[in-house]
Amino acid sequence: MSSSSPSPSPSPSSSAFRTVPPTADVVIIGGGVMGASIAFHLAEAGVTDVVVVERDELCSGSSGKPIGGVRAQFSDPLNIELGDRSLRAFQDFPHRPGADIRLDSVGYLFLLTTEQQATAFEGSVGIQNGLGVPTRMIAPDEAHRLCPYISTDGLLAAAFSPTDGHARPALVVQGYADAATRAGVTFATHTSVTGIDTTGDRVTAVHTDRGRIDCATVICTAGAWSGRIGAMAGVDLPVRPVRRQLAFTTPLTPPAPRIPFTIDFASSAYFHNSDDGLLFGLADPAQPDGFDTTWTPEWLELFRDVARDRAPALADMAIADGWAGLYEVTPDHNALIGRSGDLPNFLYATGFSGHGFLQAPAVGEIVRDLHLGRAPFVGISPLSADRFRTGAEIRPEAHVV
Repeated sequence: MSSSSPSPSPSPSSSAFRTVPPTADVVIIGGGVMGASIAFHLAEAGVTDVVVVERDELCSGSSGKPIGGVRAQFSDPLNIELGDRSLRAFQDFPHRPGADIRLDSVGYLFLLTTEQQATAFEGSVGIQNGLGVPTRMIAPDEAHRLCPYISTDGLLAAAFSPTDGHARPALVVQGYADAATRAGVTFATHTSVTGIDTTGDRVTAVHTDRGRIDCATVICTAGAWSGRIGAMAGVDLPVRPVRRQLAFTTPLTPPAPRIPFTIDFASSAYFHNSDDGLLFGLADPAQPDGFDTTWTPEWLELFRDVARDRAPALADMAIADGWAGLYEVTPDHNALIGRSGDLPNFLYATGFSGHGFLQAPAVGEIVRDLHLGRAPFVGISPLSADRFRTGAEIRPEAHVV
């Protein structure tokens, strides 16, 4: 990766095993930010007989994104609460668990170009304010002052929250994993799950290519691969993998001003500061499902087409490098968090559709409480995977990060 990309972070704490421990209280499948957060929160609560099984290195899947947005700007109260609680945890990360995650609270700026968008965001801002999130609607000229790159032509309004921003996922995973390891959690990397045993209404063991683990609880945090893991236990987790791409500019001279995480809502195109330049991203609506994570520079033309109207200076900036990863997408673009109704000791936290990093601290708390039989800080029954069988889907959220 070029000098314009985020500096390489130390590898998160992990251990490669010739054999896995033969027993565990909890087996967590997936060593991304969700698995690491849940492992940390369980260990902090005294549940330390935990094995996290990861087929590659920690943070090698969707959590490997170089920079991840953190926000509480959502339209649904439950997502707002998950985002806001996580924001506060990210702010406290240097003290708990104790790591610098390079959090930069530059704010999130949504650019709105239709009356329908503006009306919808006004309603969402009201809900956010009622839950303590300091979002506000602003005029195009104030949006331009916050982000000098944008053109106000055709811009009707914007929504801005100063407490949102971005951080480094690899550092978050490392911070959680290091603290969990110190507490006694085992991270078994380069270990693939090959099967799950059930007896009656219980999961009894997880099979891996490094041995069998008899266990009392399984937690699926396998991201885009969660559908496959669920199928091993007979649990339907409707998650599909979709590639998302981003790019880094070459170093900018003079340096880029410090700008918010800026999103053109109509197109999903977004940009924000990187180390010595800018990062560009956009969700390609024509991207087929699949596990391909090849970065294709041709994708950039989609972003440039939007930038020519909304942020003209960005359209011709030179690109140094890029990244591609997988979103774990559900039918309504909202997470799957809960406990299987058929296998009560099979828990899941997956399908975040681009919101996993920013919700990981709160979800770690929630899954900890589900495991311990405690009431979480917020009710998560709407996020049950069963909602698709009952027709209780949630209104889709904007799936930019």
